[in-house]
Amino acid sequence: MNLISFLHNTAYSSLPAPVRRRAAICLLDLIGTQIGGTTTRLSQIIRDFAAATYAGGEATLFFDGRRINPVGAALANGTTIDSLDIHDGHKLTKGHAGAGVFPAAAAIFQSSARRIKPSGEEFLTALVIGYEIGIRAGIALHATARDYHTSGAWSAIACAAIVARALGLNAEQTRHALGIAEYHGPRSQMMRVIDHPTMLKDGSGWGAMAGVSAGLLAANGFTGAPAITVEGGDLSHLWNDLGERWRITELYFKPHAVCRWAQPAMEGAAQIAREHGPAPETIGRVVVETFHEATRLNHPRPATTEEAQYSLPFPLAAALIHGNLGPREIVGGALTDPRVIALAERVELIEDAEMNAAFPANRFARVTVHTTDGRTFQSGLATPRGEPESPLTDEELEAKFRWLASGLVSSDRAEAIISAVRDLPASPNVNGLFELLIPPLSGA
Repeated sequence: MNLISFLHNTAYSSLPAPVRRRAAICLLDLIGTQIGGTTTRLSQIIRDFAAATYAGGEATLFFDGRRINPVGAALANGTTIDSLDIHDGHKLTKGHAGAGVFPAAAAIFQSSARRIKPSGEEFLTALVIGYEIGIRAGIALHATARDYHTSGAWSAIACAAIVARALGLNAEQTRHALGIAEYHGPRSQMMRVIDHPTMLKDGSGWGAMAGVSAGLLAANGFTGAPAITVEGGDLSHLWNDLGERWRITELYFKPHAVCRWAQPAMEGAAQIAREHGPAPETIGRVVVETFHEATRLNHPRPATTEEAQYSLPFPLAAALIHGNLGPREIVGGALTDPRVIALAERVELIEDAEMNAAFPANRFARVTVHTTDGRTFQSGLATPRGEPESPLTDEELEAKFRWLASGLVSSDRAEAIISAVRDLPASPNVNGLFELLIPPLSGA
């Protein structure tokens, strides 16, 4: 199907049932990630910046309450989701569509409520369209650019598409919106922020900001077509199956708040903990065999949340000690836990040639724990949980949401959010869900 036709003419009724369910569970997972991310210093800084710089408007800083314009809301909400590395992603994009798509859709729906039909069905349809376009744009960019760019570089196109649909742009305006977003999307270097972790993260908030800006500019006559990753002739095979192949069903979901490259090792450690339960104080050495990119995550003494999330030794040690890895294990005082630091410094990373050959289609790790009393426990070949081949169930993802929300919003509010997302297809107005997301956290 032609992209412009898919973008403007797809209706909720035409979406297959598995796609509808996936859109809702993606939304809930992103909201849970935003709840946890709001506790980070990164989020506080970007929200304060957005409130000061983009004040005035009908969009909202979620779990904060301040009203700002849609460009600032897309930036701050997207960056907050990005601050906690536990949201969905796609293997072939090596990144995350939803972290930009959801904030962009929410911002334009809130600020354009008088001009668009703000129903739950329409909002979910916009999310699906954003994922479908964003994932393909990501694959296209990786196929045509030499550098490994952050997710914002390509999710900007998806965000512009959502705005174009919401504002009812014509075909030519839509082309320009996509072209502007491609040109101004943040083509930032992913490996730089992995080797030198900072609050830059994966660029999703900047991609959302660029995409929303592109749609609004195109609506006012600003030009920028063509988007090469969309209209390039040698890329047509990526776009011709729109409406037939649903890429949103190919997503993975993360159980741990850490870079996906560390997730296989996390699962290997979890397996050893479940099956053998070595007390952390008896662990003398941990050896992790994995692929090259994962061995780059070698930050055993992270000073910041960002360094902890682009680390493998520290989160693995934290998970062995605490049993899981969420915001509480990588924010604030958790970063100076002497038990975790001591164990992290006993983690050794080894590059494995066969695992290198399997990457990026597959991520593997093998974890071996050596105890001080001479015992050895090995995980075998570990893969991440939540992969499309072995997905987390909807019930597991709802449990993940409750875990992320625990202590930060009341249990009643958490359950109300779950119910609102479940009921969204029948809701005549998505603003009921938004109202649950606006008040500040109660336990931050």
